[in-house]
Amino acid sequence: MSRYQILHSLLHFLCFFLGAGIGSFLNVVIYRLPRGISVNNPRRSFCPACHDQIPWYRNIPVMSWLLLRGRCANCGASISVRYLGVELLTGLLFYGIFWKMGGDWSQITVWGPQVLMLWIFASLLVAGSFIDIDHYILPHEITLGGTAIGLIGAIFIPTMMQETSPLRGGMMSLASAALGLGGLWIVVELGKLAFGRRRLRYDTPTPWSVTQPDDKEPPIVTLGEETTGWADIFSRASDRMIITAPVLAVNERAYENVSAELWMEKLKVRQPDGKLDEFALESVTFLQGTTTHIVIPREAMGFGDVLLLMMIGSFTGWQCVLFTVLAASVLGTLIAGLSRLMGHSEWGQKIPFGPYLAAGALIWVFSGPQILAWYLSLLHRGTYA
Repeated sequence: MSRYQILHSLLHFLCFFLGAGIGSFLNVVIYRLPRGISVNNPRRSFCPACHDQIPWYRNIPVMSWLLLRGRCANCGASISVRYLGVELLTGLLFYGIFWKMGGDWSQITVWGPQVLMLWIFASLLVAGSFIDIDHYILPHEITLGGTAIGLIGAIFIPTMMQETSPLRGGMMSLASAALGLGGLWIVVELGKLAFGRRRLRYDTPTPWSVTQPDDKEPPIVTLGEETTGWADIFSRASDRMIITAPVLAVNERAYENVSAELWMEKLKVRQPDGKLDEFALESVTFLQGTTTHIVIPREAMGFGDVLLLMMIGSFTGWQCVLFTVLAASVLGTLIAGLSRLMGHSEWGQKIPFGPYLAAGALIWVFSGPQILAWYLSLLHRGTYA
């Protein structure tokens, strides 16, 4: 084997190992960012159970998890297999992007800059997806920060937008980001108008309550045996939950046969005689009652998904924006259908839309233009058959 072949093989290995190392850092971001913990302080990773800082020789991507059998070396607590999964996934994405771009050591100045941008793009999608799965949020550090990186990258590397001049590359990136922002925002708003309320009726009064076990955590809404996080119901100030309540208790006050409106920051109680009592939600320490009819606001997508699609557009262009929305919708439908067939319908319900958007964008990176050309060829055949 020649020296060139050895170096070329080593480059393939380094691409995967670099990605796995970045995946190790992404695990830190996924855990710390939504909890408000600095990703730099403490500088070393720590066990979530005992908070013991992990030395470098126990923090080797992929290998450390396997050698320690998924347990902390200090306290023996179980370490989620997801940590291994994120490292493997990021490593495979890095190598896949390198391979897709036809990486060759002698042509690194040609493919290197665009591969670097796609590596950053994939890293942002991985971190955002797992944060969204765990916390149902997409942090601005990822969506807005990622959009800024995409816009700047398109200026210096206009080939990202299939352009040759920096000005046209930057303008195309900006236009694609605007399409992602505006297009999906319209979809969200129209969906809110058409499907923005969930109505439930009960033959007999059903208990409900709002509790906040910890001052640092958002409230929890309990309806019968079902519990729902506050953010899953209230995503904007105009959202309100309307409760027909035969019995209602607010702090030390008791009501009968009232209509209550629960907003993000206030509670309104309308009595049978028309009198309206209003409470600031921060002053309510006890809230429970029964209901026969309840109207719950709901979102098909959150504004974080809109910002994520804006970021996707800034990196990959307007065609990817359109493809991503379609692919994400198809993937969501397929996974929801499969989960129902397998008797685990809650799986599909627990996955937010952000990971589907990320998957759709990555499909575009690897095979999107080819899939689009194949689909258009089918339409052409159907037209002239």
